[in-house]
Amino acid sequence: MKEQGRKVIAQNRRARHDYSILDVYESGVALRGTEVKSLRLGRASMADAFATIDDGEIFLRGLHIPEYVRGSWTNHEPRRTRKLLLHREEIDRLMGKTREGGLTLVPLSLYFSDGKVKCEIALARGKKDYDKRRDLAKKDAQREMARAVGRAAKGRARSLR
Repeated sequence: MKEQGRKVIAQNRRARHDYSILDVYESGVALRGTEVKSLRLGRASMADAFATIDDGEIFLRGLHIPEYVRGSWTNHEPRRTRKLLLHREEIDRLMGKTREGGLTLVPLSLYFSDGKVKCEIALARGKKDYDKRRDLAKKDAQREMARAVGRAAKGRARSLR
């Protein structure tokens, strides 16, 4: 039976905190057999992962896929460089935008889509410290407003003193 839908394997949680996401692309990943088996067990880490463009091709570096437990001499290197599979027009567009300056390619998540491993990469601009603080303050304010609305709905509104 063929898998349906999207099953997330790993996410880069720091990416949305450290970068302003401008555009998101879905790409395939060129993998070896034991890498896919290890991913099916849900084992991967995107903590240090980043994407680079070399000679007109995009590569994913720093992605850690641990060795497959039952693998033998055919096992893979855990942190090897993996090629991302995109259309030529997309690669050319990304090359042009990253050359402009200030933009980088950041992997956001790794997942199975209809049985195939996909990587979601983003064209992003690094955030400054004050941008990160502003985003955290905005998130805290929204959370506090949601709590207040929830308390009011339950009839337990906190009185202001």
